[in-house]
Amino acid sequence: MKTLREKCILRWAAVVAWMGLIFYLSAQPRMPRVMPHGLSQIQDVIGHFTVYAVLAVLVWWALRGAGIRHPMLWALAVTVLYGVSDEYHQSFVPNRHPDVFDLATDFAGAVIALSVARWLSVRRGRG
Repeated sequence: MKTLREKCILRWAAVVAWMGLIFYLSAQPRMPRVMPHGLSQIQDVIGHFTVYAVLAVLVWWALRGAGIRHPMLWALAVTVLYGVSDEYHQSFVPNRHPDVFDLATDFAGAVIALSVARWLSVRRGRG
């Protein structure tokens, strides 16, 4: 059985790894297209929404495991701040630029994912 400290370290390692993936993807001058050319904007929205939804839940999971009060609010704050830093980072990447719409999509993904996580947590009696 893992100790509480080991569980906490694993949870934060997942957060850092996911942030690293986001940073790596953000550093690419061009993202690969998996959807037809006319649907590239939809791919961008789905991508931002999904990666920040996952980040928000991972941060919430790590904060909750660490016994932090109001982990949902803190998870949302950390996720949005990381989104802001991601958009700033993109200003230094060729062919990329910061976009407020991307940040809004990040926020929406985080809010919806955290809402679902909260609903599931309450439903399971852990809320």
